[in-house]
Amino acid sequence: MGSIDRILDKALQGERIGLEECIALFESDQVEKMGHVANEVMKRWHPEPITTFVIGRNINYTNICDVYCRFCAFYRRPGHEEGYVLPDETIFQKIQETIDVNGTEILMQGGTNPNLPFSYYTNLLREIKKRFDITMHSFSPAEILKMKEVSDGLSLEEVIRELHEAGLDSLPGGGAEILDDRTRSKISKLKGSWRDWMDVMQTAHKIGMNTTATMVIGFGESMEERALHLLRVREAQDECIANKYPSAGFLAFIPWTFQPDNTNIRVERATPEEYLKTLAISRITLDNIPNFQSSWVTMGPEIGKLTLSYGCNDFGSTMIEENVVSAAGATHKVNIGSTLQIIREAGKTPAQRDTKYNILRIFDENARVERDFVMQN
Repeated sequence: MGSIDRILDKALQGERIGLEECIALFESDQVEKMGHVANEVMKRWHPEPITTFVIGRNINYTNICDVYCRFCAFYRRPGHEEGYVLPDETIFQKIQETIDVNGTEILMQGGTNPNLPFSYYTNLLREIKKRFDITMHSFSPAEILKMKEVSDGLSLEEVIRELHEAGLDSLPGGGAEILDDRTRSKISKLKGSWRDWMDVMQTAHKIGMNTTATMVIGFGESMEERALHLLRVREAQDECIANKYPSAGFLAFIPWTFQPDNTNIRVERATPEEYLKTLAISRITLDNIPNFQSSWVTMGPEIGKLTLSYGCNDFGSTMIEENVVSAAGATHKVNIGSTLQIIREAGKTPAQRDTKYNILRIFDENARVERDFVMQN
C-alpha cells in the first residue's frame, strides 16, 4: 500500500493525521481518492443525505480600510472619494429585505475604518436588535482588532463581550487567509499575525460565541503553510473542547481560492482540482469541526455541486448581496431556486438552516412540499 493510501486508510479508521501526513496529501495528485475518504468522514457527522444552506445577506457597511491588503479589490483608503459608510436606515432596509425572503442571518463586514468609534458598532447592533429578530454573524477578526484599537483601552475580551451583549451573535472566519506569518507579511502586512486572528476567535469561544474558520489558497504559499493552517485551527478547536468553553467553537470550515482579478497580486488562479483537493484534505484533517461549506461564489455552481461529494454537507449562504469577492472578479450568484436545484442535482435533499446549523425547513422534492420542523438546540 502506498504512503497516500496508508494516510487515507488511517483517516478512514478514525485516526488523526499529523503535519507530515497532511503535507504529503497536499503534495499528492490523487484527488479523487481523497474526495472519497473526505465524503466518508463527512457521513460520520451527517449520515442523512441532506445538504443545508442558510438564507443570508452580506452587508458591507463600509469600504474604508487602513490595512491595504494586496489581494483586496474592495477597499478604499481613508479620505478616498469613493469611500463610504452606509447610513443606519440603509442597513435596516437591507435587513428588512432579508427577513422578507425568510432570511435568518446577516453577515455584516467592512473595512477596518479608523474613523468609526467603538460606540458606532455597539449602538448599531442594539438598534438592529430592537427592530429585528435576526442573527448577526458579523465582523471579522481584523475588524474586531480595529474596534479594540479605537475603544479607549478596552481589552480584547471586553470588546468582544460588549459586542456580544449589544447583539453580536457569532463571528465569521474572514481574514484568516493563510494562518502563517511568512505569507501574511507578503499579502497583508498590516493585518496582524496569524496568532492575532486566532486570539480573537479563541476569546470569542471563551465567552460563549460560536465562530467559523476559513482558508484561502493560491497566494504562492507552501504546502507546509497550508497544512500548518489546518493544524492550527484543529488545535484551537481542541482547546475549546478541552476547556469546556460555553461555545461549540468553530461550527464550520470554509476553504476557497484567491481571486486575483483587479488586485495587486499577480499569480496564476488556483484550479478547481486544487480547490477540491484542499476541501477534501481539510475535511480529513479537521476531525473536530462538524460542518464544511461549499465555496460556490468563487468556484461556480458546477464545482459547487462536486463539493457535495468531497466532504461538504453545507452549501453556505444564498448571499442576497456580496461585494467583496465579486470586486475581485468572482461573479457567480446563486439564488434560492438554483440553490435547491444544484443540491438536488447532486443527489441530496436541500434544507434551510440557521447560523447554528439547526434545520429549519426541509425541501422535500418527492412530496413537493416544504416540511417545517424545529430541532432542539
